[in-house]
Amino acid sequence: MKNYYVYILASKRNGTLYIGVTNDLIRRVYEHKEGIADGFTKKYNVKNLVYYELHNEIKTAITKEKQMKKWKRAWEIELIEKFNAEWKDLHVELIK
Repeated sequence: MKNYYVYILASKRNGTLYIGVTNDLIRRVYEHKEGIADGFTKKYNVKNLVYYELHNEIKTAITKEKQMKKWKRAWEIELIEKFNAEWKDLHVELIK
């Protein structure tokens, strides 16, 4: 069974946010951090993994990502702060 992740990156606490989906969270966040692909996260320096959730089905993960992208910013911040009150970069913990 494969795992799929919906994740949120932030430029800093209460900064610019990016919501994405991937099947390899560690690799994908690394790509964002290194600026491997041109795009939103590279342009706005959005590199800190502040939230993620696991799904077993790609359709479920994509549906959740699309829903979250329609959320009000306040809802996104509330979700992050419930999961990661200090806005720590969770990528550091994943690669240990």
